[in-house]
Order: sequence, then C-alpha cells, then structure tokens
Amino acid sequence: MTKAELITAIAKDTELTKADAERTINSFMSQISKTLKKEGKLTLTGFGTFEVVKRKKRKGRNPQTGQPITIKAHKVVKFKPGKSLRDQIK
Repeated sequence: MTKAELITAIAKDTELTKADAERTINSFMSQISKTLKKEGKLTLTGFGTFEVVKRKKRKGRNPQTGQPITIKAHKVVKFKPGKSLRDQIK
C-alpha cells in the first residue's frame, strides 16, 4: 500500500476529505519522528513500539567489486509489533 492509497482509505473510513486525511497522516509521521529523535522510543499500546538503536561500525563487502569496506556506526529505527497487531495478521 502506498501513502496515497492509505490516505484514500483513511478518508473513506473517517469521512474526512483526502486533504484532511493527508494532513493527519503527515502530522502523525512528524510526531513519531520528533518523539524518536527526542526520547528514542515510542509505544502505541496494542500496535507496537518504535525504538532507536545504535549499530556499531562493522566490516562489509562492496557487492559489485567484492572489496572490503567499513560501514560506519549509525542509528536505526526498529519496530516491534504489539500483541494485538500480531494477532490480527495471523
């Protein structure tokens, strides 16, 4: 599902205009980003938990040349689904 398809589905379910649904989704994503940047963790009960984790630097290989490279340390966002979400997708 694309963002546009999600906007259309939410607009239909909530009887909002597509513009209002898009603003809602954009605000939701913005708030998630701000919270993760500030606090490092966001829990939506029943849905799941987003958490920022730091990956250590590591060695890898360039897939085109096979040459060894060093992958820098960086932060990534991990998502752990909640029990309700896991049960709904079984």
